[in-house]
Amino acid sequence: MFQTSVLASGSKGNSVLVRTDETAILVDVGLPGKAIFQALESLQVPKESIKAILVSHEHSDHSKGVGIIARALKIPVYMSEGTYEGCAEKLGKLPFEPVFFETGSTFEIRDLVVHSFTSSHDTFDSCNFTLRRGENEERKLGIATDLGYATRLTVNRLKGCTTLVLESNHDEEMLLNGSYDWALKQRVKSNVGHLSNVQAVDLVKQIMHRNLDTLILAHLSEENNHPELAYRVMNDYLSTLKRELSLFVAGQYEHTPLIDI
Repeated sequence: MFQTSVLASGSKGNSVLVRTDETAILVDVGLPGKAIFQALESLQVPKESIKAILVSHEHSDHSKGVGIIARALKIPVYMSEGTYEGCAEKLGKLPFEPVFFETGSTFEIRDLVVHSFTSSHDTFDSCNFTLRRGENEERKLGIATDLGYATRLTVNRLKGCTTLVLESNHDEEMLLNGSYDWALKQRVKSNVGHLSNVQAVDLVKQIMHRNLDTLILAHLSEENNHPELAYRVMNDYLSTLKRELSLFVAGQYEHTPLIDI
């Protein structure tokens, strides 16, 4: 077994479940503990099966529930030292000392092999991840959100993914015509902001291969995007490929199904 579910994704909170026969982890916890436990119960995944939390960066929508879940389940937290410095006060006292990794390194969490890589986002040490199950080189999960733009490194790391959770944050026209002040609009569309629907398509074009089975669009802006719009923009491209590929849009208030990686 090698599965994932996006428990929630958006500006109000993000969390991704990854599980195997041996373990389960949460990648980011930007939600209250109650919401996480309700999502796990809905998926019929015992909360006791969660053995670790992996944190991508310190922004609250990815980290505000980390300490709560770690203490409730008495599990370790994996993060870079830079990320810890950015959110240590928010985390509170953890049940174990944080397990630090260097961004760019590969490490193991039980039978999961995690490769971290830096992302272009305005934080202390923002990173994204690919995950494999043990020595299985055939199946690979990529989780890439909070991307100002798709760097060459990002593209290279995401090549070979069989399942990909990818940011499709905003529609550029909606952003520019929306209510955000100009400084925030500039930040969102900058190289340290968030990936637009069109930029998400451009990234997928660069990594597309015959074994990419599932694509999950994530981190949608509630104000500057619509799930139907993000889906249509990506599906317009995928429909030109003339092959089977499952496309999901992760929501802020409802988890995706459990998806085989």
